[in-house]
Amino acid sequence: MTDALLSGFAAIGGMILLAAFGIPIAFSIGIVGAIGLYTTGGATFLWVMVQSLPYSVASEYSFAVIPMFVLMGTIAAYSGIISELYTAVNRWMEGVRGGLLMATTMASAGFAAISGSTIVNAAMFTRIALPEVIARGYHKGLSAGVIAAAGTFAALIPPSLTFVIFGILTEQSIGKLFMAGILPGLLTAACYLIAIPVIARLRPDWIPRSTARSTLREKVLGLRGIWPMLVLVFIVLGGIYSGITPPTTAGALGATGALAIALLRRRISAGKIWVSMRETAELTAVLFVLIIAGLLFSRFLVLSGFVSDLTALVTGSGLSAGGFILLMVMMYFLLGMFIDPLSMLVMTVPFVFPVIQAYGMDPIWFGVILCKMIEIGVITPPVGLNLFAVVSASEGKVSIGEIYLGILPFILVELLVLLLLILVPEISTFLPENMM
Repeated sequence: MTDALLSGFAAIGGMILLAAFGIPIAFSIGIVGAIGLYTTGGATFLWVMVQSLPYSVASEYSFAVIPMFVLMGTIAAYSGIISELYTAVNRWMEGVRGGLLMATTMASAGFAAISGSTIVNAAMFTRIALPEVIARGYHKGLSAGVIAAAGTFAALIPPSLTFVIFGILTEQSIGKLFMAGILPGLLTAACYLIAIPVIARLRPDWIPRSTARSTLREKVLGLRGIWPMLVLVFIVLGGIYSGITPPTTAGALGATGALAIALLRRRISAGKIWVSMRETAELTAVLFVLIIAGLLFSRFLVLSGFVSDLTALVTGSGLSAGGFILLMVMMYFLLGMFIDPLSMLVMTVPFVFPVIQAYGMDPIWFGVILCKMIEIGVITPPVGLNLFAVVSASEGKVSIGEIYLGILPFILVELLVLLLLILVPEISTFLPENMM
């Protein structure tokens, strides 16, 4: 093993060790990257990197898409657009066994189209849907599991923050990544909708028969709650896929549209607008620091020769592309139990992506596979972050043990979808290849 490989693996181990001692992931990555650059290139080179990277990230036009999409999602949440969407879908699913869980799944997929964070998605629907689902006699763990699992739609259905960060780190087209995530995201949601009736048949005590009924008039009138979400989806995705606007401009138009809809309907106060902007600024700052730290770490891995040596080692070992993907699935499955999605992305992409390129794999397809693997990780016990987000937002209604049981069927569904995406790459590549 070369010195470059030894130093690289030592850096990765040190990064994980720092995180295990409670140091925030961004600082763990940044500290290791800075030390690595110092030992490899000297103090002057490190100082140049520390001075130039923050500006290069802040001035990156594509980075502006992050606060815009986050702001659109927070305004939509605080103005009641999401709760109205859930109510409208729920009315049409009444009478179907498991209808509440299916409505939660569909509404969560809808929110994913105007949000980008899996944890925000899961926490939001815990507050909106979980109390009613439990009150109707549904199994607590299964109900919480559906919400946690459906929250991961935001990692695939655009505008996904995971795709944005991946695109920035790998210099791939964010628009193509967004397009590539549509069919896999919808496929995952469809598989959930199939799985829920199957669970109802296997465990009828977990999902009671529905007695609620709405009249046709109530159902039709309830559709009024869907139009704000449809308008925002049309503005954002329609603008991107028609080629009229790039993702950054579409994000700005979406945020403006969400605010305009909220003000016209008088559903948001000045206080909530301020809270939305503050939360957007906080999340953007966190992501900003995380990306800078990741780029420092990436520069070290490249400068030290770790990336080139690792690529040569893996490709020269006789390991097939499929075997490497299997190793990646196992790695992300384990990492996802303990690390949040975006940190996982920033930690691993600098040394995984060059190997993918060496194998000649489609980078857009791999971006989808990577997002799906991360998605599975955040709902995997014992420390899947979406599980804890739901338990925390439930305010004592669900225990961690109950959600561990309820999430298991959906982990199986996710693994089946992942296998399908690996075996049939066209699910991910069809839209970006034929519409852009």
